[in-house]
Amino acid sequence: MTYIISKTCVGLKDGSCVDVCPVDCIYTTDNDDQYYINPEECIDCAACEPVCPVEAIYAEEDVPKDEEEYIDKNYKYFNLEK
Repeated sequence: MTYIISKTCVGLKDGSCVDVCPVDCIYTTDNDDQYYINPEECIDCAACEPVCPVEAIYAEEDVPKDEEEYIDKNYKYFNLEK
């Protein structure tokens, strides 16, 4: 399992999640419109979830149905297959 950052992060990029991640598995670039969590590095600690000011972070199995496209988007960002 990993955590997924969903649509409410798009355009915001607050960064609170990055500050609390103990393994530095949350990434973005200046050209990206949101943050992404590397599923191969994430240790499922959930530290990022409660600090997100827009509640954009979910455990993969808890991503709302209308935001499931962000699961694939996250894996593709890291050139990984789900």
